[in-house]
Amino acid sequence: MNELAELVPYLGKHKPRAARALVILLALVAPLIAIMFGRTWVRVLDFALLYMMLALGLNLVVGYAGLLDLGYIAFYAVGAYTWAFLASPHFAEAFPALAAGLGAADGIHLPFWLVLPVGAALAAMAGIILGFPVLRLRGDYLAIVTLGFGEIVRIFMNNLNYPVNITNGPQGINLLDSMNLFGWDLARSIKLWGVKIDSLFFYYYFFLLCVVGSILFIQRLQISRIGRAWAAMRDDELAAKAIGINIRNMKLLAFALGATFGGVAGGLFGAFQGFVSPESFSLMESIAVLVMVVFGGMGNIAGAIAGALILTALPEILRHIALPIQQALFGQVLLDPEVLRMLLYSLAMILMMLLRPGGLIPAHARYSRPEFIAAGEARA
Repeated sequence: MNELAELVPYLGKHKPRAARALVILLALVAPLIAIMFGRTWVRVLDFALLYMMLALGLNLVVGYAGLLDLGYIAFYAVGAYTWAFLASPHFAEAFPALAAGLGAADGIHLPFWLVLPVGAALAAMAGIILGFPVLRLRGDYLAIVTLGFGEIVRIFMNNLNYPVNITNGPQGINLLDSMNLFGWDLARSIKLWGVKIDSLFFYYYFFLLCVVGSILFIQRLQISRIGRAWAAMRDDELAAKAIGINIRNMKLLAFALGATFGGVAGGLFGAFQGFVSPESFSLMESIAVLVMVVFGGMGNIAGAIAGALILTALPEILRHIALPIQQALFGQVLLDPEVLRMLLYSLAMILMMLLRPGGLIPAHARYSRPEFIAAGEARA
């Protein structure tokens, strides 16, 4: 968890332990502060954690392995629709005879510990399917192919309602099961000592636990042989091949592992939202996640987290500030909140490329052990 200290600008450099403690404390009390301004802001924090998982997964592909992926949201869609198909009444509506034969007249309602791994596995398979055709591609050509893959998945989700209704087309699938942790329904608010605890808090802490698990996994992966192989491949693919690194397997592993994070985040999104439709998985969402990674700092866990948090919260803050200002100045709303969101992403990218090309939190020695970095800086 050493990179978490970088989230605190001054304190992280001089007193990293205090900075880590501050970050952990803020993460734990954030929903308690947000609820003072309304439930909407706790919901924004929940979505920020989902975007953190997406940014961490895409960071594996773009930041560590150096493979530009513009269709990453497709894996998010695979995970979400897996949850929708295996944890909702939709199966009984699409295949009534088969559902009656299986004794599932009200649909399939599998537990989360089965649905999430299945969604992650299907997303990983989709990542491998994407990886095979692009093994020899790089740069702009790789970006174009991955962009096309993301759009193909979205169009499939939009049209797989005939002749067999698998995705329910543009109408989407609703009545999805919420997250149920061994009999504890996270979507149900509870009263404790006369105080009502909203379900958004439960989702927040569950998503936070998933993000922490993702960080620990990626940190270990980063300093492993796989992480060092990705670093070599990203810096010089020809040299990496010359020293014996299996480029093909490393690329496929990067796509598969990155897609796994997207699949898990998609399943959590389906459980949290209770509804999925193709509109949630457009090209702009892929670009938004990529902007979060580049804005925060590629190849850096803290950068991905900071980028996801800032670019999820800022549009909502602007929505509450810019709309009243426009109404007061012009008597009408000239710029829609969605347009403001895209303008914010564009401005963030332009400023970052001009002022900090390495991102908000640049990655220095990405694949070295932190203790070796500190020792080297002390000798210098």
